[in-house]
Amino acid sequence: MQTVPHVATLEDLYRVPEHGKAELVNGELRYMAPTGDEPGYAGDEIFVSLRAYARRVGRGRAVSDNKGFRVNLPHRQSFSPDAAYYTGPRAGMQFFDGAPVFAVEVRSENDYGPQAEMDMAAKRADYFAAGTLVVWDVDLLSDDVVRVYRSGNPDTPSCYRRGETAEAEPAVPGWTMAVDDLFV
Repeated sequence: MQTVPHVATLEDLYRVPEHGKAELVNGELRYMAPTGDEPGYAGDEIFVSLRAYARRVGRGRAVSDNKGFRVNLPHRQSFSPDAAYYTGPRAGMQFFDGAPVFAVEVRSENDYGPQAEMDMAAKRADYFAAGTLVVWDVDLLSDDVVRVYRSGNPDTPSCYRRGETAEAEPAVPGWTMAVDDLFV
């Protein structure tokens, strides 16, 4: 007798154990390991800067790590970026409805190598297909610390190094962040 494999749903994603992080891709829960000290610090600093911006301009919402964004792509039903900026409706106790306008993915120790590069490019493409305008690829080990990908030109990032100031135009108008602030 052959069994039919279980196709995971958003309800399964809601039941991920406390403090767990996962995304729903191709009908499977893709669990993500907790991050380390330096990548976690960088994501937190981006969130704090975005929160100050949102309060100053009175619109949008800064979102920290481990929050769920419900999307409706053929093969992906959710995102959980390391930091984000969201301009959609409030969701109460549920996942955010739709993709953030700005998403941040901070590389952890296992986010390197050819397969990781392909996975990250595919995830960026999914973000753009879901409506995200700008995605940051933050790589604390690279000279190009912040690579800013835009939906209008997804294959040609703007790159920012230590000593420079990065931006997320047009998703977060007027917001900037010193690259040096990503480091302890």
